[in-house]
Amino acid sequence: MSTADDQSVGMDYLESFPRKFLRVYFPLGLIIFFLLFPFYWMVVATFKPDAEMYDYEKYNPFWIVNPTIEHIKKLLVETDYPLWMWNTVIVSVSSTFISLFASVCAAYAIERLRYKGSRYVGLAIFLGYLVPPSILFIPLAAIVFQLGLFDGNLALILTYPTFLIPFCTWLLMGYFRTIPYELEECALIDGATRLQILVKITLPLSLPGVISAGIFAFTLSWNEFIYALTFISSSENKTIPVGAITELVSGDVYHWGALMAAALIGSVPVVILYSFFVEYYVSAMTGAVKE
Repeated sequence: MSTADDQSVGMDYLESFPRKFLRVYFPLGLIIFFLLFPFYWMVVATFKPDAEMYDYEKYNPFWIVNPTIEHIKKLLVETDYPLWMWNTVIVSVSSTFISLFASVCAAYAIERLRYKGSRYVGLAIFLGYLVPPSILFIPLAAIVFQLGLFDGNLALILTYPTFLIPFCTWLLMGYFRTIPYELEECALIDGATRLQILVKITLPLSLPGVISAGIFAFTLSWNEFIYALTFISSSENKTIPVGAITELVSGDVYHWGALMAAALIGSVPVVILYSFFVEYYVSAMTGAVKE
């Protein structure tokens, strides 16, 4: 151990608990509270009976006295929630894979193939990402109607890449830019094609970027609302964000228990996938650094 490390270890006694509490534990506690409280509220509202939910004078709004699963039963039996879940998974996975494939090809062509005007093409893609979906859904709606894709998963699978591809391409361009050109030049001298270089050299080195782009693309597809509301009308073809709002709200009556159950169950697959991909992302980052 070096002298600097010995000094840092020896100075730990000066870091008193009150100071450490104010500088570390208290800010972390506030962050954790504000991040996890919405999920705690969803859990409470999901398993709380209607009598406890609306009678704040008799029952504590932040606790459950008599838990129930009636809201979950109503969601799974009286609505098409299983179909909403299946539609959301199909649309999110399909649009994510399509967007990643197109983004990898576009980012590689912009950053690794040297041609005049590549920077302007990258800038145009970035500007396309800045266009809000609330403006694009009007012309896209006309195209969807003309192609006969309305009220189907294919309408969402083909329209979601319009805002996923610019974002993923812009993200991957930064990762591809960090790869040394000498690696590709050596591969070209050895007779490798551009496709072989992309698959065997560029993608393994930029795996953390691909995983990050996939995580964000999947999340944006899972939570998208405007396109799904515009292009889908039948209940059995809706996704979770649209189905929960349109089917569980009757006029001015909000079925809060079923709504929170829909949000809670819909967030569980995303949390599981996030935990898996975050661990894989960290391992990929570690491997890239070691290499």
